[in-house]
Amino acid sequence: MEIDFSLYNILVVEDSDVNLFMLKGILEREAFNVFSASDGSAALEHLHQQRIDLILMDVMLGETNGYALTEQLKSIKSYQHIPVIFITNLRSPEDIVKGFDSGGVDYIPKPFSRQELLQRIKHQIRLIESNQTIARQTQELKEAILNRDRMYAILAHDLRSPISSLKMILNILTVQTQTQDSSYAAMVNTGNDIAEQLFSVLDNLLKWTKSSLGMLSFIPQKFDLNDLILGVVETLMPTAKLKNIQVDLDLRAGLEIFFDVDIMKSILRNLLINAVKFSHSDSHVKLHLYQDEDWAVVEITDTGVGMTIEAQQQLRQQIFSQDMVTPMRQEGKGLGLWVVYHFIHAHHGEFFFQSEEHVGSRFGFKVKLAHEDPTI
Repeated sequence: MEIDFSLYNILVVEDSDVNLFMLKGILEREAFNVFSASDGSAALEHLHQQRIDLILMDVMLGETNGYALTEQLKSIKSYQHIPVIFITNLRSPEDIVKGFDSGGVDYIPKPFSRQELLQRIKHQIRLIESNQTIARQTQELKEAILNRDRMYAILAHDLRSPISSLKMILNILTVQTQTQDSSYAAMVNTGNDIAEQLFSVLDNLLKWTKSSLGMLSFIPQKFDLNDLILGVVETLMPTAKLKNIQVDLDLRAGLEIFFDVDIMKSILRNLLINAVKFSHSDSHVKLHLYQDEDWAVVEITDTGVGMTIEAQQQLRQQIFSQDMVTPMRQEGKGLGLWVVYHFIHAHHGEFFFQSEEHVGSRFGFKVKLAHEDPTI
Protein backbone atom coordinates (compact mmCIF):
# COMPACT_ATOMS: atom_id res chain seq x y z
CA MET A 1 0.00 0.00 0.00
CA GLU A 2 1.62 3.24 -1.18
CA ILE A 3 1.26 6.05 1.34
CA ASP A 4 1.84 9.74 0.70
CA PHE A 5 3.75 10.73 3.84
CA SER A 6 3.40 14.43 2.97
CA LEU A 7 -0.22 14.14 4.10
CA TYR A 8 0.80 13.32 7.67
CA ASN A 9 1.78 15.70 10.46
CA ILE A 10 4.18 14.60 13.20
CA LEU A 11 4.71 16.50 16.44
CA VAL A 12 8.13 16.05 18.04
CA VAL A 13 8.17 16.90 21.76
CA GLU A 14 11.88 17.19 22.59
CA ASP A 15 13.81 19.72 24.72
CA SER A 16 17.22 18.89 23.22
CA ASP A 17 18.01 21.13 20.23
CA VAL A 18 20.47 18.56 18.87
CA ASN A 19 17.99 15.66 19.02
CA LEU A 20 15.25 17.87 17.63
CA PHE A 21 17.44 18.91 14.69
CA MET A 22 18.27 15.27 13.92
CA LEU A 23 14.66 14.10 14.15
CA LYS A 24 13.32 16.90 11.97
CA GLY A 25 15.98 16.22 9.35
CA ILE A 26 15.22 12.48 9.21
CA LEU A 27 11.46 12.95 9.04
CA GLU A 28 11.42 15.83 6.58
CA ARG A 29 13.58 13.85 4.16
CA GLU A 30 10.74 11.29 4.15
CA ALA A 31 8.28 14.12 3.28
CA PHE A 32 6.57 14.21 6.69
CA ASN A 33 5.31 17.56 7.97
CA VAL A 34 7.13 18.12 11.26
CA PHE A 35 6.14 20.37 14.17
CA SER A 36 8.24 20.73 17.32
CA ALA A 37 7.67 21.56 20.97
CA SER A 38 10.08 21.69 23.88
CA ASP A 39 7.50 21.40 26.68
CA GLY A 40 3.92 20.46 27.44
CA SER A 41 2.36 23.88 26.91
CA ALA A 42 3.93 24.26 23.47
CA ALA A 43 2.81 20.73 22.56
CA LEU A 44 -0.79 21.50 23.56
CA GLU A 45 -0.68 24.71 21.53
CA HIS A 46 0.35 22.80 18.39
CA LEU A 47 -2.36 20.22 19.01
CA HIS A 48 -4.90 23.01 19.31
CA GLN A 49 -3.82 24.68 16.06
CA GLN A 50 -2.84 21.72 13.83
CA ARG A 51 -4.09 18.28 12.93
CA ILE A 52 -1.46 15.99 14.42
CA ASP A 53 -1.32 12.37 13.30
CA LEU A 54 1.59 11.07 15.41
CA ILE A 55 3.60 12.29 18.41
CA LEU A 56 7.26 11.51 19.14
CA MET A 57 7.56 12.10 22.87
CA ASP A 58 10.75 12.50 24.89
CA VAL A 59 10.27 11.29 28.46
CA MET A 60 12.59 13.76 30.25
CA LEU A 61 11.48 17.26 29.28
CA GLY A 62 13.10 19.36 31.95
CA GLU A 63 10.36 20.02 34.47
CA THR A 64 7.80 18.18 32.32
CA ASN A 65 7.45 14.39 32.37
CA GLY A 66 6.58 12.77 29.03
CA TYR A 67 4.55 10.04 30.72
CA ALA A 68 2.42 12.58 32.59
CA LEU A 69 1.97 14.69 29.45
CA THR A 70 0.82 11.61 27.51
CA GLU A 71 -1.67 10.72 30.24
CA GLN A 72 -2.97 14.29 30.06
CA LEU A 73 -3.39 14.05 26.29
CA LYS A 74 -5.16 10.70 26.51
CA SER A 75 -7.65 12.23 28.97
CA ILE A 76 -8.74 14.70 26.27
CA LYS A 77 -11.23 13.06 23.89
CA SER A 78 -10.06 14.87 20.74
CA TYR A 79 -6.47 13.67 21.27
CA GLN A 80 -7.09 10.10 22.43
CA HIS A 81 -6.71 8.65 18.93
CA ILE A 82 -3.21 10.12 18.34
CA PRO A 83 -0.50 7.45 18.74
CA VAL A 84 2.47 8.39 20.95
CA ILE A 85 5.96 6.88 20.49
CA PHE A 86 8.40 7.47 23.34
CA ILE A 87 12.05 8.30 22.62
CA THR A 88 14.16 8.11 25.78
CA ASN A 89 17.36 7.08 27.46
CA LEU A 90 15.39 5.11 30.06
CA ARG A 91 15.68 1.40 29.36
CA SER A 92 14.48 -0.44 32.45
CA PRO A 93 11.48 -2.78 32.10
CA GLU A 94 9.62 -0.66 34.65
CA ASP A 95 10.07 2.47 32.51
CA ILE A 96 9.00 0.67 29.36
CA VAL A 97 5.85 -0.69 31.05
CA LYS A 98 5.12 2.76 32.48
CA GLY A 99 5.28 4.20 28.99
CA PHE A 100 2.72 1.74 27.67
CA ASP A 101 0.51 2.22 30.74
CA SER A 102 0.46 5.98 30.18
CA GLY A 103 -0.89 5.50 26.65
CA GLY A 104 2.16 5.05 24.44
CA VAL A 105 2.07 2.67 21.46
CA ASP A 106 5.81 2.13 20.98
CA TYR A 107 9.23 2.78 22.57
CA ILE A 108 12.51 3.79 20.89
CA PRO A 109 15.68 3.93 23.05
CA LYS A 110 18.32 6.64 22.62
CA PRO A 111 20.65 6.77 20.83
CA PHE A 112 18.28 5.72 18.08
CA SER A 113 18.94 4.16 14.71
CA ARG A 114 17.60 6.12 11.75
CA GLN A 115 16.32 2.95 10.08
CA GLU A 116 14.62 1.64 13.23
CA LEU A 117 13.07 5.05 13.90
CA LEU A 118 11.57 5.26 10.42
CA GLN A 119 10.34 1.68 10.44
CA ARG A 120 8.48 2.19 13.72
CA ILE A 121 7.01 5.52 12.62
CA LYS A 122 5.94 4.20 9.22
CA HIS A 123 4.35 1.18 10.88
CA GLN A 124 2.14 3.49 12.95
CA ILE A 125 1.32 5.58 9.88
CA ARG A 126 0.27 2.45 8.01
CA LEU A 127 -2.02 1.55 10.92
CA ILE A 128 -3.53 5.04 10.80
CA GLU A 129 -4.02 4.74 7.04
CA SER A 130 -5.68 1.34 7.45
CA ASN A 131 -8.02 2.61 10.18
CA GLN A 132 -8.99 5.58 8.04
CA THR A 133 -9.68 3.28 5.10
CA ILE A 134 -11.84 1.02 7.28
CA ALA A 135 -13.73 4.03 8.68
CA ARG A 136 -14.30 5.43 5.19
CA GLN A 137 -15.49 2.08 3.83
CA THR A 138 -17.75 1.61 6.86
CA GLN A 139 -19.36 4.99 6.25
CA GLU A 140 -19.78 4.22 2.55
CA LEU A 141 -21.40 0.89 3.46
CA LYS A 142 -23.77 2.60 5.89
CA GLU A 143 -24.76 5.08 3.20
CA ALA A 144 -25.26 2.25 0.70
CA ILE A 145 -27.51 0.38 3.16
CA LEU A 146 -29.43 3.58 3.88
CA ASN A 147 -29.93 4.21 0.16
CA ARG A 148 -31.00 0.60 -0.32
CA ASP A 149 -33.60 0.91 2.43
CA ARG A 150 -34.85 4.16 0.94
CA MET A 151 -35.20 2.45 -2.42
CA TYR A 152 -37.10 -0.45 -0.80
CA ALA A 153 -39.44 2.03 0.87
CA ILE A 154 -40.09 3.90 -2.40
CA LEU A 155 -40.67 0.71 -4.40
CA ALA A 156 -42.93 -0.83 -1.76
CA HIS A 157 -44.92 2.38 -1.43
CA ASP A 158 -45.36 2.80 -5.19
CA LEU A 159 -46.33 -0.83 -5.73
CA ARG A 160 -48.57 -1.15 -2.68
CA SER A 161 -51.35 1.03 -4.08
CA PRO A 162 -51.83 -0.73 -7.47
CA ILE A 163 -51.52 -4.17 -5.84
CA SER A 164 -54.15 -3.13 -3.30
CA SER A 165 -56.47 -2.04 -6.11
CA LEU A 166 -55.86 -5.32 -7.95
CA LYS A 167 -56.58 -7.24 -4.76
CA MET A 168 -59.92 -5.45 -4.35
CA ILE A 169 -60.88 -6.17 -7.96
CA LEU A 170 -60.04 -9.86 -7.59
CA ASN A 171 -61.97 -10.02 -4.32
CA ILE A 172 -65.05 -8.73 -6.13
CA LEU A 173 -64.54 -11.15 -9.03
CA THR A 174 -64.13 -14.02 -6.58
CA VAL A 175 -67.51 -13.29 -5.04
CA GLN A 176 -69.17 -12.91 -8.46
CA THR A 177 -67.76 -16.17 -9.86
CA GLN A 178 -68.84 -18.44 -7.01
CA THR A 179 -71.69 -19.89 -9.09
CA GLN A 180 -69.93 -19.89 -12.48
CA ASP A 181 -67.67 -22.33 -14.28
CA SER A 182 -65.41 -23.98 -11.73
CA SER A 183 -62.19 -23.65 -13.78
CA TYR A 184 -62.79 -19.94 -14.31
CA ALA A 185 -63.60 -19.45 -10.64
CA ALA A 186 -60.45 -21.37 -9.66
CA MET A 187 -58.28 -19.08 -11.78
CA VAL A 188 -59.85 -15.99 -10.21
CA ASN A 189 -59.31 -17.45 -6.74
CA THR A 190 -55.70 -18.23 -7.55
CA GLY A 191 -55.17 -14.71 -8.86
CA ASN A 192 -56.74 -13.32 -5.71
CA ASP A 193 -54.42 -15.45 -3.56
CA ILE A 194 -51.35 -14.25 -5.48
CA ALA A 195 -52.45 -10.62 -5.14
CA GLU A 196 -52.99 -11.10 -1.40
CA GLN A 197 -49.51 -12.58 -0.94
CA LEU A 198 -47.90 -9.81 -3.01
CA PHE A 199 -49.73 -7.17 -1.00
CA SER A 200 -48.59 -8.77 2.26
CA VAL A 201 -44.95 -8.90 1.14
CA LEU A 202 -44.99 -5.27 -0.01
CA ASP A 203 -46.77 -4.16 3.15
CA ASN A 204 -44.17 -5.92 5.32
CA LEU A 205 -41.31 -4.50 3.27
CA LEU A 206 -42.72 -0.99 3.49
CA LYS A 207 -43.15 -1.16 7.25
CA TRP A 208 -39.72 -2.74 7.77
CA THR A 209 -37.89 -0.11 5.71
CA LYS A 210 -39.81 2.81 7.17
CA SER A 211 -39.14 1.50 10.66
CA SER A 212 -35.42 1.07 9.86
CA LEU A 213 -35.25 4.63 8.51
CA GLY A 214 -37.24 6.09 11.40
CA MET A 215 -39.94 7.23 8.95
CA LEU A 216 -42.83 5.13 10.25
CA SER A 217 -45.31 7.12 12.30
CA PHE A 218 -47.81 5.48 14.64
CA ILE A 219 -51.38 6.79 14.61
CA PRO A 220 -53.04 4.88 17.47
CA GLN A 221 -56.77 5.07 18.02
CA LYS A 222 -59.36 3.19 20.05
CA PHE A 223 -61.31 0.49 18.20
CA ASP A 224 -63.06 -2.83 18.76
CA LEU A 225 -60.58 -5.62 18.00
CA ASN A 226 -63.43 -8.06 17.30
CA ASP A 227 -64.73 -5.96 14.38
CA LEU A 228 -61.26 -5.51 12.89
CA ILE A 229 -60.62 -9.26 12.99
CA LEU A 230 -63.86 -9.95 11.12
CA GLY A 231 -62.83 -7.56 8.34
CA VAL A 232 -59.35 -9.06 7.94
CA VAL A 233 -60.66 -12.64 7.94
CA GLU A 234 -63.20 -11.77 5.24
CA THR A 235 -60.48 -10.52 2.88
CA LEU A 236 -58.44 -13.69 3.41
CA MET A 237 -61.26 -16.20 2.94
CA PRO A 238 -60.55 -16.70 -0.83
CA THR A 239 -56.98 -17.71 0.08
CA ALA A 240 -58.24 -20.20 2.67
CA LYS A 241 -60.80 -21.65 0.26
CA LEU A 242 -58.08 -22.54 -2.25
CA LYS A 243 -56.95 -25.22 0.23
CA ASN A 244 -60.47 -25.83 1.52
CA ILE A 245 -59.43 -24.57 4.94
CA GLN A 246 -62.14 -23.56 7.39
CA VAL A 247 -61.37 -20.53 9.58
CA ASP A 248 -63.15 -21.04 12.91
CA LEU A 249 -63.72 -17.86 14.89
CA ASP A 250 -64.12 -17.74 18.65
CA LEU A 251 -64.41 -14.01 19.30
CA ARG A 252 -65.51 -11.67 22.00
CA ALA A 253 -67.11 -8.34 21.18
CA GLY A 254 -66.38 -5.17 23.12
CA LEU A 255 -62.63 -5.65 23.60
CA GLU A 256 -61.33 -2.22 22.70
CA ILE A 257 -57.63 -1.50 22.30
CA PHE A 258 -55.63 1.65 21.61
CA PHE A 259 -53.49 0.74 18.60
CA ASP A 260 -52.56 1.76 15.06
CA VAL A 261 -55.33 0.26 12.89
CA ASP A 262 -53.21 -0.27 9.76
CA ILE A 263 -50.46 -1.97 11.72
CA MET A 264 -52.93 -4.22 13.54
CA LYS A 265 -54.35 -5.27 10.15
CA SER A 266 -50.81 -6.19 9.03
CA ILE A 267 -50.25 -8.19 12.22
CA LEU A 268 -53.46 -10.19 11.82
CA ARG A 269 -52.92 -10.67 8.09
CA ASN A 270 -49.38 -12.02 8.63
CA LEU A 271 -50.46 -14.50 11.29
CA LEU A 272 -53.47 -15.74 9.32
CA ILE A 273 -51.56 -16.06 6.03
CA ASN A 274 -48.86 -18.08 7.80
CA ALA A 275 -51.44 -20.34 9.43
CA VAL A 276 -53.15 -21.04 6.09
CA LYS A 277 -49.84 -21.43 4.25
CA PHE A 278 -48.53 -24.11 6.61
CA SER A 279 -51.84 -25.91 7.15
CA HIS A 280 -52.84 -29.07 5.32
CA SER A 281 -55.67 -28.90 2.82
CA ASP A 282 -59.14 -29.69 4.17
CA SER A 283 -58.19 -28.63 7.68
CA HIS A 284 -59.16 -25.94 10.19
CA VAL A 285 -57.51 -22.76 11.47
CA LYS A 286 -58.87 -21.40 14.73
CA LEU A 287 -58.74 -17.75 15.76
CA HIS A 288 -59.52 -17.15 19.41
CA LEU A 289 -60.00 -13.65 20.89
CA TYR A 290 -60.45 -13.39 24.65
CA GLN A 291 -59.73 -11.19 27.66
CA ASP A 292 -57.05 -11.93 30.23
CA GLU A 293 -57.36 -9.33 33.01
CA ASP A 294 -56.25 -6.02 31.39
CA TRP A 295 -55.17 -7.69 28.15
CA ALA A 296 -56.85 -8.57 24.89
CA VAL A 297 -55.37 -11.85 23.67
CA VAL A 298 -55.41 -13.23 20.11
CA GLU A 299 -54.38 -16.81 19.40
CA ILE A 300 -54.28 -18.42 15.94
CA THR A 301 -53.92 -22.19 15.96
CA ASP A 302 -53.45 -24.58 13.04
CA THR A 303 -53.01 -28.33 12.68
CA GLY A 304 -50.40 -28.03 9.94
CA VAL A 305 -46.82 -29.10 9.43
CA GLY A 306 -45.49 -27.45 12.59
CA MET A 307 -41.80 -26.69 13.20
CA THR A 308 -38.81 -28.60 14.44
CA ILE A 309 -37.08 -27.41 17.61
CA GLU A 310 -34.16 -26.18 15.49
CA ALA A 311 -36.49 -24.19 13.23
CA GLN A 312 -38.14 -22.61 16.26
CA GLN A 313 -34.78 -21.58 17.70
CA GLN A 314 -33.75 -20.05 14.39
CA LEU A 315 -37.05 -18.20 14.12
CA ARG A 316 -36.66 -16.79 17.63
CA GLN A 317 -33.18 -15.55 16.78
CA GLN A 318 -34.55 -13.79 13.72
CA ILE A 319 -37.70 -12.17 15.02
CA PHE A 320 -36.56 -11.31 18.56
CA SER A 321 -33.33 -9.69 17.39
CA GLN A 322 -33.07 -5.90 17.77
CA ASP A 323 -30.96 -5.78 14.61
CA MET A 324 -33.14 -4.14 11.96
CA VAL A 325 -31.43 -6.07 9.17
CA THR A 326 -31.87 -9.50 10.73
CA PRO A 327 -35.13 -10.47 9.00
CA MET A 328 -33.57 -9.93 5.57
CA ARG A 329 -30.53 -12.12 6.15
CA GLN A 330 -31.96 -15.25 4.60
CA GLU A 331 -34.02 -14.14 1.63
CA GLY A 332 -36.69 -12.48 3.77
CA LYS A 333 -37.40 -15.49 5.98
CA GLY A 334 -39.22 -14.41 9.12
CA LEU A 335 -39.94 -10.88 7.88
CA GLY A 336 -43.69 -11.16 8.40
CA LEU A 337 -43.29 -12.51 11.94
CA TRP A 338 -40.61 -9.92 12.66
CA VAL A 339 -43.14 -7.24 11.70
CA VAL A 340 -45.63 -8.84 14.09
CA TYR A 341 -43.16 -9.01 16.98
CA HIS A 342 -41.64 -5.57 16.38
CA PHE A 343 -44.92 -3.66 16.35
CA ILE A 344 -46.54 -5.62 19.16
CA HIS A 345 -43.43 -4.89 21.21
CA ALA A 346 -43.49 -1.21 20.16
CA HIS A 347 -47.07 -0.99 21.51
CA HIS A 348 -45.95 -2.56 24.83
CA GLY A 349 -47.61 -5.88 24.08
CA GLU A 350 -46.36 -9.47 24.09
CA PHE A 351 -45.86 -11.91 21.20
CA PHE A 352 -45.66 -15.67 21.66
CA PHE A 353 -45.71 -18.91 19.71
CA GLN A 354 -45.59 -22.66 20.24
CA SER A 355 -45.13 -25.37 17.66
CA GLU A 356 -44.71 -29.10 17.33
CA GLU A 357 -43.55 -30.81 14.17
CA HIS A 358 -46.32 -32.69 12.30
CA VAL A 359 -48.88 -31.44 14.85
CA GLY A 360 -49.29 -27.71 14.26
CA SER A 361 -48.53 -24.26 15.63
CA ARG A 362 -50.06 -21.61 17.83
CA PHE A 363 -49.10 -17.98 17.28
CA GLY A 364 -50.53 -15.12 19.25
CA PHE A 365 -50.15 -11.81 20.99
CA LYS A 366 -51.59 -9.81 23.83
CA VAL A 367 -52.13 -6.05 23.97
CA LYS A 368 -53.46 -3.82 26.71
CA LEU A 369 -57.14 -3.02 26.69
CA ALA A 370 -57.95 0.64 26.08
CA HIS A 371 -58.76 2.95 28.98
CA GLU A 372 -60.58 6.20 28.80
CA ASP A 373 -57.16 7.83 29.04
CA PRO A 374 -54.92 6.02 26.46
CA THR A 375 -51.78 7.02 28.37
CA ILE A 376 -52.76 4.84 31.32
